[in-house]
Formats: sequence, C-alpha cells, structure tokens
Amino acid sequence: MDTLLFIKGLLADLFVIAIGLAMLAVVVMFVIDVTQTRHAVRRNYPVVGRFRYFFEHLGEFFRQYFFAQDREELPFNRAERAWVYRAAKGVDTTVAFGSTRDLRPPGTPIFVNCPFPTLDEDAAPVATTVIGPGCRHPFHTDRLFNVSAMSYGAISKPAVIALSRGAKKAGIWLNTGEGGLSRFHLMGGCDLIFQIGTAKYGVRDENGALSDARLTEIAANEQLRMFEIKLSQGAKPGKGGILPGGKVTEEIAAIRGIPAGQDSISPNRHPDINSPGDLLDMIEHIRSVTGRPVGFKAVIGAWGWLDELFKEVSRRGSDSAPDFVTVDSADGGTGAAPQSLIDFMGMPIRESLPLTVDLLDTYGLRPRVRVIASGKLVNPGAVALALCAGADFVNSARGFMFSLGCIQALQCNKNTCPTGITTHNRRLQRGLDLTDKAERVYRYAETMHKEVGVIAHSCGVPEPRQLRRHHVRVVNDRGGSTPLDELYPYCMPARQVA
Repeated sequence: MDTLLFIKGLLADLFVIAIGLAMLAVVVMFVIDVTQTRHAVRRNYPVVGRFRYFFEHLGEFFRQYFFAQDREELPFNRAERAWVYRAAKGVDTTVAFGSTRDLRPPGTPIFVNCPFPTLDEDAAPVATTVIGPGCRHPFHTDRLFNVSAMSYGAISKPAVIALSRGAKKAGIWLNTGEGGLSRFHLMGGCDLIFQIGTAKYGVRDENGALSDARLTEIAANEQLRMFEIKLSQGAKPGKGGILPGGKVTEEIAAIRGIPAGQDSISPNRHPDINSPGDLLDMIEHIRSVTGRPVGFKAVIGAWGWLDELFKEVSRRGSDSAPDFVTVDSADGGTGAAPQSLIDFMGMPIRESLPLTVDLLDTYGLRPRVRVIASGKLVNPGAVALALCAGADFVNSARGFMFSLGCIQALQCNKNTCPTGITTHNRRLQRGLDLTDKAERVYRYAETMHKEVGVIAHSCGVPEPRQLRRHHVRVVNDRGGSTPLDELYPYCMPARQVA
C-alpha cells in the first residue's frame, strides 16, 4: 500500500512539474513572439500565431493523402504514381469501371486505335539501334526506356546501387548525372552513360578544366558506353547544378574534386563552349579521346542556335555531328532549383521534341543523330507520345525514383528524404533494401516496355519504334482533336535500325 501511495504521489508531482514546464514554455514563447520583429502574425498573436506555420507545413501532406483528387496533383498526380508503384511491385496494372483521365482539356493526347490491331503472334521485338556508328566503340541497344541522369550526391548510395543492379537485369542504361562516376554506379554491372556537367566533375584537372587523362581512365571501363555533355537541364535551364553542402560528404567531395561540406555549385554553362562550333569541337575531342559515342543534353528555349549547329554540321560533314541529342523538358525535375527557373524557363517536351526532330530531318541528319527524350515521362502514354513525336529513346529519373519507393515528399534538397533515396542520413537509408528495390527497378522497366508495346499494337504497328505522328491526336481548344502530324507537319522518314 505504501508503495502504491508513493507511486501515485510521484506521478502527481511529475504532472505538476510538467504543467509548470508547459506554462513556462508558453511564457517564454510569448515573450519571444511579442519582442521579435520578423513575423507580424506571431507579434500580433503570440504563441497562437505559431500554429499557422505548423498547419501550413501539415497542409502539404493532408492535400496529398486526403484532399487532392487522383488526377490533380503536381508535379505527379496520384494516378501516375500509383501506376509506377504497381508496375514496380509486379502487381496487376489493370483498372476497373472506366478511366478517371479527363479527355476534354486542350493539349490532351489521344492515340488512334487501328481497326485491325497487331496480333500477339505478329508482334515484333524492338529493333536494335546503333548510336555512334562511326566511333571506335559504337553502342548497340534494343532498349527504349532508360534511367536518366541522377548524380551520386543528389541520390544516396543505396539508391545508386539499386538502380545499377536493376538496370543491369533490365538491360537498360543508367546515366551517372554530372556528379561523376562512383564505385556504386559500377556495382550492378549495367551500361553507363557518363554525363559531363559544366563543372566537369570526375573528368577535371586540378584547375577545373577537362582532363584527357581522366577521360581515358573513365572510358577504359567497359561499362561506360557513351558520354553526354550537359548544356542544361529541364528544371533549371541557365543555372548549373546545385548540391547543398549538407549532402557533400567526404566521399562525394573526393569524386567531384571539391571541398567537403560546401555547396557544390556548377557554372551556368561550360566556360569553354561559347558557340555551336565550340560544342562540335568539344564533341569531336571527347569522341577521339574515348572512342565512345558523344552527344549533348539541352533544354530547348531559344532554338536558333540549333539551326546554326546543324548548319555547321552540314558544312563540316556528318561525321562531325553529335551522336545523340537529349531533349529535356522544361518540367523536368531536380533536387534543388530556383523557383523562378523551375516555374517559368524553357519549352516543354511536347513542343521542343518535334521541333528538334524536324530540324534534324531538315538538315538530313536523321538517323545519324539519335534523339533521346526526357522530362516527366513516367507512364506508357507519355513514352509512346515521345516515340510518336520522333524520339528514339526515352529517359526517366523520377519514374525510377518512384520505383525505388519515392513518395513525392518534396524534400530532395533538405537531406531529410523519408524514403532514403535523396538523403545521406544512414538511419533513413536503412529503408532501402537493395535486393527488393533493384527488383522493382527491373520490373518497372520491363512493364514499361510491355505496355508501350500494347499501345503500339493497338495502333496497328508491330513494335513501338514504328509509332509515327499520325498515330496520335491532340485535343484542341474547339473541343475536337488534331492529328499530331498536322500540328508538326514535317514528314518524318522511317527510322533506320541496324
């Protein structure tokens, strides 16, 4: 009995102490709020005003899970994410009762089904395409859908390893991103595309200039298939890469050749590329040093320079052309970007892709120059649309992030990603099981290839690379639809394959 009374008395004392501490905390917050000058709401409504900021933060999550409809979220809605999750898990991707996709808004693509679709026994495998046929080491691949540029640093060690393993099993390539080549990229044994950003991380000398010795060292690895010169990326055209100092670990700093713990800010452009001619010189130099196909990645805004570029290729000869062009959309993603650029700069892929393809066609450079499309292409319809517009390949970064388990928490720039994909916090990284996530990457890629094929067969062609602009219509502002080949009328010749 005495023990019980003692415990009750102790609990009562602890309760009184807790109440006292709470009241003291309220008084302290009251004093802080009425004396601070940065927040008018807290100054006028001390303590209570703090709930505004708390509810504002919670609002992001409530909208995502409770209030937003399946098709209305940005940058990716619930229906888009759910398809990727199902594809990556290998579960049924069919749905019932009818589509929730609204076909009425202008700009909505509608694929044109054929009255006599392709039978399963008449379907053909995707033909092998050659990139850089004149190189010492051309690249042959029959894969349509690949992993877009994500640097080690922007994403975590286990995320890179899972992508590498999954890409190997799916037979697709993995772009290193501008952060250089890490040992984690190599662990899975997949094909790799080395991206050379404006800071030339991984292939720079002590002064930050391009190093032929480093290029040769990188190219000696048999997994390295191509080199991509990054001029700009969708989320921040005109701005270099941004990796916050909190994510620049000792290992990442060593790979990039920069100080640890400091913000990694790439220049807004390559200091040694000032014109289309300079770009062609750089492409030829890297190609001659490495023997690998070389192309460039750019967001298309002002497009007159492309005309100048292809005109210069015509003057020099087709051997001087880039082996591929990666067209990135203005609605591409990133871990950190100024909102002024991410919201307003560059053209979306639906306009820039056919424009680029048609310019190449005009100068007779198709299929010498292969075209890769990237930027918010995570579902079969988006990939098929890019193929209709003229792309040879499609790259996706965020789609593969979803396959790893990304929940669109929008914390990529804070090193607090709750799924462990974009953080270097070891506790949070524990959520990424390498075996499971690699399998999900593989299944997502395989399901994508399968369902893009389903769309192609419904349009009456035996394989996806035979999709053309007349296979899709776009809803116009009059309520009807217009064939894509009328919106972009250049006749695209059949893409040759090897």
